[in-house]
Amino acid sequence: MKRRDSLKYMLVGTIAGATVTSTTSCKTEIDDAKGVVKDNTKNLYGRTPSEIEHDDKVNLETYFNEHEMLTIATLCDIILPATPSAGSATEAKVPDFIEFIVKDLPGNKLPFRGGLMWLDTEANQRFEKRFIDCTPEQEIEIIDDIAYPDPDGEKPEMAPGIKFFNQIRNLTMTGYYTTKMGFEDLGVTSNFANVWDGVPEEVLANHDVDYDPEWLAKCVDQSKRNDIAEWDEEGNLLT
Repeated sequence: MKRRDSLKYMLVGTIAGATVTSTTSCKTEIDDAKGVVKDNTKNLYGRTPSEIEHDDKVNLETYFNEHEMLTIATLCDIILPATPSAGSATEAKVPDFIEFIVKDLPGNKLPFRGGLMWLDTEANQRFEKRFIDCTPEQEIEIIDDIAYPDPDGEKPEMAPGIKFFNQIRNLTMTGYYTTKMGFEDLGVTSNFANVWDGVPEEVLANHDVDYDPEWLAKCVDQSKRNDIAEWDEEGNLLT
């Protein structure tokens, strides 16, 4: 099973329980949004005035710098790269989601900044460059050590990176699969009426009953499934 599919089904299982190809690196340019209010509340249904005010306040704050946001974007697309049937995490604006969550829940600020610093430090020790300046192969070499850690714990120096990667992977999955793009990747659709072709013939035969041809034409004509039924004064179905 491909890594993306494994993550997808893990997420579906998590949501159900809580009622909540090889990967390649993709460097995505992100606009420097310092001083710009991102309107995350536009067209959102059911937001109260106090919630909108709170979100606007969070959006006004700048925490991550441009380099940190580029690193987050790179990580997001390593975790969920684009496929022929679905867009990447950055296409779904997951880095913006992560930035908002970190600012909205301040307890995440230092752990995330520390995790990003750990990643650059590790890249510098191995390849003498920042993480986002590494080749895709070098990036994956580091990520494999923290995404799939040694079960025997023989590399304790990886512990901070492992913890950080678990956090950003969880937020990437949450951010992606709560968007329209993520829903489409999961095959989730909105509620809609099922097409009904009537009671199966074998069931009708078991009960020795059958449909009246006139009613069958009126009730099981899928071309009229969106039409509103009309009745005469005596209660007879007209259409």
